[in-house]
Amino acid sequence: MGITVRYRANRDKWVVTETHNGRRHQCTFDGTKAGKREADEYAAARQVALNDARFNGEVMGRKERRTFLEGVSRWMDEYDVTSQLKAIGPVVEYMGPDVMLGIETVDKGRKMARELKQKGRAQSTINNHVQVVKRVLNLAYREWEWIDQPLGDKLKKPNPKNERHTYPTPGDLKRLLEAIPDRRSEEKIICAVAAVTGLRRGELLGLEPSNYSQGRVLLRANQTKSGKARVVPVPQFAQEWLATMLPFFDGVPRKVAERRVRTAWEDARAAIGKPDLRFHDLRHSYASLLAQSGENMTTVRDLLGHSSLLVTSRYAHMFAGSLDEIGGKMPNFLQPLGEQQQVALERPAITH
Repeated sequence: MGITVRYRANRDKWVVTETHNGRRHQCTFDGTKAGKREADEYAAARQVALNDARFNGEVMGRKERRTFLEGVSRWMDEYDVTSQLKAIGPVVEYMGPDVMLGIETVDKGRKMARELKQKGRAQSTINNHVQVVKRVLNLAYREWEWIDQPLGDKLKKPNPKNERHTYPTPGDLKRLLEAIPDRRSEEKIICAVAAVTGLRRGELLGLEPSNYSQGRVLLRANQTKSGKARVVPVPQFAQEWLATMLPFFDGVPRKVAERRVRTAWEDARAAIGKPDLRFHDLRHSYASLLAQSGENMTTVRDLLGHSSLLVTSRYAHMFAGSLDEIGGKMPNFLQPLGEQQQVALERPAITH
């Protein structure tokens, strides 16, 4: 029984080999200094675990290894992944059926990102693909206990340099809704609710009566892209729609409902001369309206369901006005000072 760390030049990898009970297990890390450090840390952690097991008289076993594809399948079974289906398919095809959950998944995820970049794909598209890998790794560690390390943290998603900043104005929204004919009432209402709640199209189409209560939409963790529950207030004029119409397109297959909403949206944007507007831009508009009403970035993060303030920071320029107002809200500490102290504070500094 033992653990060794060695460098394999032909693969440019640091390999940690663990042997016990006649079996051998290997874990690989990048052939860099950082990879060497991670390999040493992993080997030390495994050695501590083996020593503890030996001290307690336990037979030290290892968790059954699972494939990335198994992780994707369980994720899709347990969560609503509608908003990420477009990226899941290509990622599964790229990763293949034999990639094991662990550092092997991280390595192939990084390789996928590099190749997509070489092909000239937009950074936002690359990030969507990487997010699929991160999500499976995070669930495998935090919820399913399939792996022993938070490997999802090792995959990075740079901020897109080509990110669009399109925010439909209230005037645009009014014209868009007017352009959707009354015979498409559900499509029109879905677009209106998206504009005043920031809900994604997939989230809206997945709403059930149990998701609405007392003027609020209550999204469960398995209904959101981030995997976190979310509560979103609904304006008074839209509350009756949600109270009486959920689920939207009752009895209609999901793909048919998505196509109907997409067609209504595309026809409306063409009718008002805004062919580049996306349904997702309604979320940007919602964030803009929140910022203009004085809400802070933390509130916007929570209402939009962002994973962190870093994601919300794309709207940072919207909060500039409220930031400028902060100085005016600060107390004037000079006001209570005596006349001599006031003069002293205003006197120019003496230089030598």
